[in-house]
Amino acid sequence: MAKRDYYEVLGLSKGASKDEIKKAYRKLSKKYHPDINKEEGADEKFKELSEAYEVLSDDQKKAQYDQFGHAGMGQGAGFGGADFGGGFGGFEDIFSSFFGGGARRDPNAPRKGNDLQYQMDIDFKEAVFGANKEIKVRKEVVCDTCDGSGAKPGTEVKRCSTCHGRGQVGVEQETPFGRIRTERPCPDCQGTGKEYEERCTDCRGTGVKVKDVTIDVTIPAGVDNGQQVRVAGQGEPGINGGPAGDLYVVFRVAEHPDFDRDGDDIFYNLKLSFAQAALGDEIEVPTLDSRVKLTIPAGTQTGKRFRLKDKGVQNVHGYGKGDLYVTVTVVTPTKMTDHQIELLREFAEIDGEELNEQNDNFFEKTRRFFRGE
Repeated sequence: MAKRDYYEVLGLSKGASKDEIKKAYRKLSKKYHPDINKEEGADEKFKELSEAYEVLSDDQKKAQYDQFGHAGMGQGAGFGGADFGGGFGGFEDIFSSFFGGGARRDPNAPRKGNDLQYQMDIDFKEAVFGANKEIKVRKEVVCDTCDGSGAKPGTEVKRCSTCHGRGQVGVEQETPFGRIRTERPCPDCQGTGKEYEERCTDCRGTGVKVKDVTIDVTIPAGVDNGQQVRVAGQGEPGINGGPAGDLYVVFRVAEHPDFDRDGDDIFYNLKLSFAQAALGDEIEVPTLDSRVKLTIPAGTQTGKRFRLKDKGVQNVHGYGKGDLYVTVTVVTPTKMTDHQIELLREFAEIDGEELNEQNDNFFEKTRRFFRGE
């Protein structure tokens, strides 16, 4: 069964604020909580609410969902903007450096690895229909010699004797506020809290090394230029046993020789002869995956646009397809035979059109022009 729209589950419209999402979830979760509501199906409703809130309350997941819907939530990969921030900076560290207060992050605590970004060039049809491709990314990976410990196999890793494994040492300094004691990364272990009997020769004690890694990437059907997919766990390795970061693959879509794209709609320019436009015709026009017949009414003018419903691009959310718009251009011939010129002259006379003939050589000049002489 297809999942319901997360905004619909919470009774909200797309674009609801974080506060509105929180209020809606609180109200509905109380109503359907299994400990309160014993009606059949209440527990499933509560799970559905919880799933919707988990996504929409998280800024990154919400951005992914708003852009790609449920397609961006599955199979360990998602869509959306990457947060490449991090680190220990900010007001808290500044405050601590003056007053020694505030909680500092444990340098030995597990931390997520850095996210990476990769730009992938794909052709127009790969973007429209989706594809699976392999890419090679040069990145840091866990050292396979020491398994990320940083120590030479068979040697010991001990607590740093300077900081006793804390990764930090106390430093006293004179300030305008008096003598202040602050914490700084240990200079001997560089904040790791560890001492190596002998460092790994392959990674020089860092626990990581750089290599080319082959990664499978699923291109979702309907993805557009500039959009991106998140490949979970394919960023840089985590620190102190933390999870790996994510890889964000940004797509750059090549232009198509015949079609232009705007969102889920595509556009095609159809050239017609004067006779086809004037008398009407039934012709075949290309679509993304086949050719279809299009009836041209008699008297069709340049600029006339025909809409072929559902012949556009599959929406990346899975919400149907766009349309194909065929725009007519009536082509004026540049080369004509004498007979064709005479027929056009006769046509003009029957139509009551007066040609502005400047001299006796007008039609001769016209013939030479159309014949390319």
